[in-house]
Amino acid sequence: MRLFVSVDLPARLAADVAAVQEELRDASGLRFTDPAQAHVTLAFLGDVGEDEVPEIEAALDRAVERAGVAPFEATLGGLGVFPSLDYISVVWVGFEDGGDALGRLHEAVEAELAPLGFEPEDREFTPHVTVARMDHAGGKAHVQRVVEEQSPTVGEMTVEEIRLTESTLTDDGPVYATVARAPLPA
Repeated sequence: MRLFVSVDLPARLAADVAAVQEELRDASGLRFTDPAQAHVTLAFLGDVGEDEVPEIEAALDRAVERAGVAPFEATLGGLGVFPSLDYISVVWVGFEDGGDALGRLHEAVEAELAPLGFEPEDREFTPHVTVARMDHAGGKAHVQRVVEEQSPTVGEMTVEEIRLTESTLTDDGPVYATVARAPLPA
């Protein structure tokens, strides 16, 4: 199983994510993500045996307690890229509000998963939703212009849980399925 820990966007925001992607449509070299599967990745676990899932689920339950984050409102907005505007591999929408709470969840998830052998990321966590990946630099100037000139507000959502998500790679792109949910404590 190929797994990651996520905060999923509600289905009602898919059209807003698609509207952001539309601004980038003229940029060659971009491969767009499916707006209906938009999410924030808190931790990527990679290939995991099914027998490890119960331990991971228990770690996620501990993580939401450890983070001390009750359900909260988050506002998606603004555009950014990884790793830089000079070399773009990912285009994303960030968070105007709620990013600190997502950061605390990320830290708690990594702390609880580390004893199970999942290495923490060695780069700083930036809460974001990936909207496109750049396969070649043909449309780089267009992406740079959109990112520098626009700061769309995508919408608001209530974060009430984190999910353990399975990613199945297909010819048509990844297909995601929720394996487990860890609700935030009220």
